[in-house]
Amino acid sequence: MSPRTAPIRVLVVEDDPVAADAHALYVERIPGFSVAGTVHSGAEARRRLDRDPVDLLLLDLYLPDGHGLGLLRSLRAAGRTADVIAVTSARDLEVVREGVSLGVVQYVLKPFAFGTLRDRLLRYAEFRGAAGEASGQEEVDRALSALRAPQPAALPKGLSGPTLESVTRALRDSGEAGLTAQAAGEAVGISRITARRYLEHLVDARQAERRPQYGHVGRPELCYRWLSGR
Repeated sequence: MSPRTAPIRVLVVEDDPVAADAHALYVERIPGFSVAGTVHSGAEARRRLDRDPVDLLLLDLYLPDGHGLGLLRSLRAAGRTADVIAVTSARDLEVVREGVSLGVVQYVLKPFAFGTLRDRLLRYAEFRGAAGEASGQEEVDRALSALRAPQPAALPKGLSGPTLESVTRALRDSGEAGLTAQAAGEAVGISRITARRYLEHLVDARQAERRPQYGHVGRPELCYRWLSGR
């Protein structure tokens, strides 16, 4: 395979093993990309990159041995030039600005569906594939627009982004106890049936798990628990 057609090699840096596996599976489903490995800490990432440089990092910003941007600063100081897509629950715009200055080319906020990551990665590949000398400002703008103006990722029909964020926040805040669909609906102000659709979406995205909750008369009720993020 020639260098021009070689897949973009991706290192997944994510402290949550379940989320790391999910992100790696997502990447492998996208043509033109391959997973070089998954690591769960900044120290592991440094060791791996010393042995085997990659093209792109999918970088969680909350790592057990430090902030992801701290890792990125150390990589830049060591001359590592891999591009970075931050995959994180962090919403602090100051962190976003600092990340951009260090070479973060995209942010993907947790929780997300496969389509969200696919859109970002395909646009990154389009930007990376631009070569040669631009004929003028319009061509430069076109190359940058592939990276900076992704199309909104479509949620499953009937689901909305703001409600998904509200359900996600309620589930994260519930901690180890988790939430039933009834409790999630009451917390967010939606029906139990609607809440269950959002919770099942989070399960499908491997951001949550479901388990039966016993102790009541009749069939056990499903309880949902957040798996990744903080």
